[in-house]
Amino acid sequence: MSYIKEIRKYIGHAPMLSAGATVLVIKDSKILLNLRSDTNTWGIPGGALELGETLEQTAARELKEETNLSAVLFHLLHVFSGPDFYFKYPNGDELYSVVALFLAEDISGELRITDGESVKLRYFGKDELPVLESRAAVILSWVIKQGLLS
Repeated sequence: MSYIKEIRKYIGHAPMLSAGATVLVIKDSKILLNLRSDTNTWGIPGGALELGETLEQTAARELKEETNLSAVLFHLLHVFSGPDFYFKYPNGDELYSVVALFLAEDISGELRITDGESVKLRYFGKDELPVLESRAAVILSWVIKQGLLS
């Protein structure tokens, strides 16, 4: 069972703090996004840190779990936190996230959905971005400002 699910047993839907990793997969100037099953909005592959994991291990695990892709290298680009990273899930759970953004390099594997967290996986150019989950919107705005998505 995940750390967050375990803590939720004790605190219910109350706000909590979570650290995690989000992974940019860029191919042909397009970014990989996943259509989330919980919010029906598009997001960036990633998730919460589990007990004993490094952020790089979280990035690798979440990338594999959500996309079936692996990466040889993860470059830390930025760490996000604060009021823009508050999120209330449809089930009522409240979360303040600290998100480490990584760029995946030397990617391998066949892109496919391997868990119940995603409905679709697709690459998007910066001028064709879909409706994004709020935290992903902040991150992608930063990514575009940095010139990482041309």
